[in-house]
Amino acid sequence: MFSFRWTRFLASDGDGRMSPAAYFSSLPVLETDRLVLRPLRRQDAKDIFSYASDPEVARYVLWGPHQSVSETRSYIRYMRSLSRRGLPSSWAVTLRDSGKVIGTIGFMWYSEANSAAELGYSLSKSFWNLGYATEALRAVIRSVFAALPVNRLEAQHDLRNPASGRVMEKSGMKKEGILRQRIRNKGEYVDVALFAILRSDLENQPL
Repeated sequence: MFSFRWTRFLASDGDGRMSPAAYFSSLPVLETDRLVLRPLRRQDAKDIFSYASDPEVARYVLWGPHQSVSETRSYIRYMRSLSRRGLPSSWAVTLRDSGKVIGTIGFMWYSEANSAAELGYSLSKSFWNLGYATEALRAVIRSVFAALPVNRLEAQHDLRNPASGRVMEKSGMKKEGILRQRIRNKGEYVDVALFAILRSDLENQPL
């Protein structure tokens, strides 16, 4: 099961889809069988710090382990400020039954000129390999294609983290290639695999 709803009515771009600024300024609540994806809240700091401080969780992402709850609060403030300005940000990934925040998922960048965006996610180690990341990514992909004039969604992962690639593949994305030393992360250049899904892919093979 998947559904999404708007927290308030917002302007569209004239073809039934939302304007990007409207979408980003009020991210929809996305509901799946086990998860609720919603905008970040100030009170999420404790839950997020509990996993964002784990070096294993931070190993293959572009941020380092959080050193204090204060650092986590700063991250939440930054994400909320992006949203207030109508810019791409992230959802909190929460458990439907308890409301506990177990991760985040959202936009790395958005290009209106190219009708494209990149998605990224991180999840508490306690919930790895249980299908939660795939469930969240599928929900975001559906929402973005339904609400925004986007033609292409991308995601990439460090080759040393193949589990992330399996999440992308299970979410309908196709591997397009290896980008050698694409990024510099934690002092070293790393190879990444690039995945993408097109609007036509989703229309031909609904998730």
